[in-house]
Amino acid sequence: MTNTWLQTLAQAESMIPLLGKLGRERSVKIELAGNPLMADSVTGLMAAFDQHPESDLTQVYQVLEQVLASDVSHTVVELESLLAEADIASVLAAKPKSGAETPVVLYGFGRIGRLVARRMCTLGHTTPGMNLAAIVVRKACNNDLSKRASLLKYDSVHGVYEGLVKVDEVNQALIINGLPVKIIYASDPAEVDYHAHGIDDALLVDNTGRWRDRDGLNVHLNRPGISRVVLTAPGKEMKNIVFGVNDSDVTEDDRIISAASCTTNAITPILSVLENEYGIESGHVETVHAYTNDQNLIDNIHKSDRRGRAASMNMVMTETGAAKAVSKAIPTLEGKLSGSAIRVPVINVSIAVLSLNLKSTSSAEEINQLLKRASNSAELTGQIGYSDGADAVSSDFIGSQQAGILDSLSTKVRDNQAILYVWYDNEYGYSCQVVRLMEKLTKLNAFNEKKSVTLQTDQAA
Repeated sequence: MTNTWLQTLAQAESMIPLLGKLGRERSVKIELAGNPLMADSVTGLMAAFDQHPESDLTQVYQVLEQVLASDVSHTVVELESLLAEADIASVLAAKPKSGAETPVVLYGFGRIGRLVARRMCTLGHTTPGMNLAAIVVRKACNNDLSKRASLLKYDSVHGVYEGLVKVDEVNQALIINGLPVKIIYASDPAEVDYHAHGIDDALLVDNTGRWRDRDGLNVHLNRPGISRVVLTAPGKEMKNIVFGVNDSDVTEDDRIISAASCTTNAITPILSVLENEYGIESGHVETVHAYTNDQNLIDNIHKSDRRGRAASMNMVMTETGAAKAVSKAIPTLEGKLSGSAIRVPVINVSIAVLSLNLKSTSSAEEINQLLKRASNSAELTGQIGYSDGADAVSSDFIGSQQAGILDSLSTKVRDNQAILYVWYDNEYGYSCQVVRLMEKLTKLNAFNEKKSVTLQTDQAA
């Protein structure tokens, strides 16, 4: 047993330089059953391979060598598909050979903005086809740059960021793992000319939630240098996308898109699996949600009555649009779900309780196994997690990359009535979903650029 463990450890260690070089020099992300293999942790690789004991690590290493020897770049490589191929060279030859990186602008640098930045700039993690170019904020104090750097580096919930963060006062930028990220100070999006900062054809991610309709977000889109906008909140008059469920609805013509909410992202993938397997007649979603920055720490005036009461002392009844928003990703559930929320004195990680009336009878064991299979599928491994931990509590899920994690030991089923409990890191899990959507959009940008070059070549001929 020990020899097998040490052998696996040695094989995982040998892959780190290959994965690092592919990500650093080629912007190539390697995935195994939908999970990215990251170059920052041998333990992380060991955990990934432990989930797939059928993988021959000697063969995996050889495939990584072949990918590195090829000229693919700015793409995602699905490892399992290459492992099944006899002619790997032909598969790699069909992959993109080069491509421009799409600059990303974060408008707002609060909880979600900083975690999106962490995810994009994680050592060993690759976000093919995009790079963090700028962050737009209001200037808060004289030493604002240092404060922004400190908030990125040190986080009370998610711990110390393992990357290097430095301040460049002369160029008004943060240097994150050697990458200069321009800090642009503005109080209104209409003030910013991104061309003046050397930014063109950028994807802007609005993390403020200040504008949630098309007219408001169009102000971003009309600024020089911005080509697409992603809203990290539920949006009106636009597509609300839950990656892994309805991201196929995104087209190259979509310029403004919502990434929906953290709760919608947590519950929609699981609901989609149940809807496809059993059909859902009706249901109610109750989310027990960590308190957020829009609540008062102590009793004070608030536009929402109950949210004005002390967040750290009370359970606070409030509303949520997450249940209704599910139908934007799963149209067959239109009008079938109700929802409400309770904000509780926990700083992060929430749980959604799904009370569902299915169209056919089932059992807890059957539903758990169905969702466990979904959690291991390449299509939904990033969206659905599976927990069978007898001692699991909310803090165990801080830093979870999945949108939602089923607490399988809590599943209750009686005939066609099912109650499921879904944990979710409402900060980091959601931020990972946002980054996945961003990657999808940058692929569309690359496609448009390639098509543009082809058209120009055809016209020249």
